[in-house]
Amino acid sequence: MSDALKHECGIAFLRLKKPLSFYKEKYGSAFYAIQKMYLLMEKQHNRGQDGAGLASIKLDMNPGERYISRVRSNDAQPIQDIFSQLNNRVNKELEDHPEYADDVDLQKKHIPYVGEVYLGHVRYGTFGKNGIESVHPFLRQNNWMHRNLIVAGNFNLTNVKELFNDLVRLGQHPKEMADTVTVMEKIGHFLDDEINDLYYDIKKEGFSKRDASPLIGERLNVGRILRRASKNWDGGFVMAGMLGHGDAFVFRDPAGIRPAFYYEDDEIVVVTSERPVIQTAFNVPYESIKELKPGQAILIKKDASVSFEQILEPLPELACSFERVYFSRGNDAEIYQERKDLGKLIFPEVLKAIDNDTDNSVFSYIPNTSETSFFGMVEGAQDFLNQRKIADILANKEGLTEEKLQEILSVKLRSEKIAVKDAKLRTFITDDSSRDDLVAHVYDVTYGVIKPTDNLVIIDDSIVRGTTLKKSIIRMLDRLNPKQIVVVSAAPQVRYPDCYGIDMARLEGLIAFRAAIELLQDTDQYDIVEEVYKKSKAQEGLANGDLVNYVKEIYAPFTDEQISAKIAEMVKDEGIKSDVKIIFQTVENLHVACPKNKGDWYFTGNYPTDGGKRVVNQAFVNYYEGNDAKPY
Repeated sequence: MSDALKHECGIAFLRLKKPLSFYKEKYGSAFYAIQKMYLLMEKQHNRGQDGAGLASIKLDMNPGERYISRVRSNDAQPIQDIFSQLNNRVNKELEDHPEYADDVDLQKKHIPYVGEVYLGHVRYGTFGKNGIESVHPFLRQNNWMHRNLIVAGNFNLTNVKELFNDLVRLGQHPKEMADTVTVMEKIGHFLDDEINDLYYDIKKEGFSKRDASPLIGERLNVGRILRRASKNWDGGFVMAGMLGHGDAFVFRDPAGIRPAFYYEDDEIVVVTSERPVIQTAFNVPYESIKELKPGQAILIKKDASVSFEQILEPLPELACSFERVYFSRGNDAEIYQERKDLGKLIFPEVLKAIDNDTDNSVFSYIPNTSETSFFGMVEGAQDFLNQRKIADILANKEGLTEEKLQEILSVKLRSEKIAVKDAKLRTFITDDSSRDDLVAHVYDVTYGVIKPTDNLVIIDDSIVRGTTLKKSIIRMLDRLNPKQIVVVSAAPQVRYPDCYGIDMARLEGLIAFRAAIELLQDTDQYDIVEEVYKKSKAQEGLANGDLVNYVKEIYAPFTDEQISAKIAEMVKDEGIKSDVKIIFQTVENLHVACPKNKGDWYFTGNYPTDGGKRVVNQAFVNYYEGNDAKPY
């Protein structure tokens, strides 16, 4: 994607079901789980590079022995940093105590992170929150083992203020109004409540305080805790947690917005944000990896028993389609095919843009995530070319000579690697003109393959803000002097803010929105803007269920083609000699290509929760009032 977006985080949960000695004997090391956690996190580094964290729990430790370890980093390479720190700790212990080398019991007792339960997290920080205190996993500490709570998630809640006020009404004093802290304290409150009830019940049965502790762990109902804690959550989430005594959970939102995949056998339970990660780390077949259902939690007890509970009533499933278009790694078998299909499905519109002239067209892509869609677009072009060759052969069949046949068959599609993304350029001069000049050189181009008679067709997976397109890509492509530049977006126009994990919260940042506003001005319909503002403002106090996304009215007067044409006009800077066209995927074709991920609110404005409708209206109010505040 040319417009870099910060987005969903990634989780990695791993539970060993056997004693550590089993892994030492079978795999040669008691550090088996640590090695697997490194793989699970590194293979998801695409999901977050602003921070990473890892927490582990050792089961059945004696009082006074450390059983929880946690390391976090917001270093430039946070995954490598946390495992480097961990490795240094382990190596120092082994150097200082050679007797630990082959003794699994001593390793577990004395070396941090040698345990049975692990939770890792990689994150992108949104709204500038990149400090170490914002890096997951979060830890809620207590001297009672069961009350220790570790939480990490891939999520965003739209009603944090409401949840914060709920905590205040419960008598708590939260340290900040942040969704992760609020979620952890919500779970923590009902965890404490559950433990108190169990403690008094067990005490009535005649058990001592010390004997009550393991019984609390056995009887603790994590599903009930999650049901009570999540009652009013609105958003997209996969929430993972571990309790100090060894229980653990991973819980998915009721619309299935955020992804979660799991695998279980007699040795492990593993849950991640992406399926191929598990395939790679554990060498298991695709079909053995399942997807957690919307509103469902996988619950792993201290005794390693696994169960599934429906925590929240499922909503119509609207899994995030941006996962398929861009965010998830493309080595998932389904995602790879879906991205190819996106490229193939948009090719008929490309043909219209170039007047069917494939002979004088060069096809390429913006590196690197749009490469798979490019393969699909090329397949569509090859199909077109093959049909043309068949028609030519049939038209000349009466007098077809070998020479003529050779001429027909020799026509080939021209595809080249035109755009090359250079290493990140850093601004060392602060004035705007110097900065813009550097931005213009983020991409370089391959010279010598484009003729002045050529259409240059270049595909991107999506166009969100259009900034890089305008300031860099179009300028660089124009240096090749093509007749026409056709920029193809494998995704539809991004018209509405996201509030479930993607950093697209402000309407004015979306080029499709800015294009619609300019069209309203051009066509003397700007009064619609004021009407939408009044309607959106009037909804600020309305209850859930009564909310309407009035921002749709901004786009209603125009066709998709009109907005695309305006976007092309906006990204064509003064001095660009080539004609510029922009083509976007249709929403209908998006659903054909990605049938399982129908979440399309950023394209259509059809939000899966009331919180989404509230956010889009607030985002418009903020835009109209010139308020740069976060709309949720």
